[in-house]
Amino acid sequence: MELLDFGLIFGAALLAGALNAIAGGGSFISFPALLVAGMPPIIANATNAFALWPGTLASVRAYRREIQGQQRDLILFSGLSLIGGLLGALLLLYTDEQRFTALIPYLLLFATLVFTFSPQVTRLAHRVVGTSGNKQRILVAVVYLAIAMYGGFFGAGLGILTLAALALLGYTNIHQMNALKTLQALLINGIAVLTFIVTGLIAWTPALVMTVGAMIGGYGGAAIARRINASRVRTVVVWLSIGLTIWFFVRS
Repeated sequence: MELLDFGLIFGAALLAGALNAIAGGGSFISFPALLVAGMPPIIANATNAFALWPGTLASVRAYRREIQGQQRDLILFSGLSLIGGLLGALLLLYTDEQRFTALIPYLLLFATLVFTFSPQVTRLAHRVVGTSGNKQRILVAVVYLAIAMYGGFFGAGLGILTLAALALLGYTNIHQMNALKTLQALLINGIAVLTFIVTGLIAWTPALVMTVGAMIGGYGGAAIARRINASRVRTVVVWLSIGLTIWFFVRS
């Protein structure tokens, strides 16, 4: 990478960290930036996951109070997160570069649709709740395992899918839902990142540059989150993600 490329990915990580703190969708910025800088797609995916993980860790610390008292679902979701995240990461390792490159536009399209229609997805999940007891928990466990695998494989839109799974369990308190969602993202991405480190998929210099950018952006984003209209930021992310998705389809 040249100096200009490092400036590009640092700026993208800075913006991604701020977006994640305000409205989510940071990966729509940071992952394509790595591709534009010339990094192979699978390594870019792994490096992006590594760079954004510390920001999730900081968010979990902020949600400690909301996480307490949810031990039953905490154990269920955490176990599934670790299993699914590992399986998703291993699936990425066994996917050849050409096939993953061909999948990128479709993965971005899926993530864009999930992000764009996240309120409708969550409301639909609430309406679907009709079964109760063990049958409901088994259904949600199967659905969430697939979500966790997706998170370990790619990850954009993971938080919204997790909120939908929690809605299927009958959750309505958004603070508790966000707390569990953030913790599960930490576990899924954590086990995936560990797998990528062990298998040598992380491009370390770009990863460290992006980590610094994402942490600065996350801190700044959290500081201004209360003063900015998150829905407007979200609208910008939606249109940006649509544009990027179209660009990747045209390019492929």
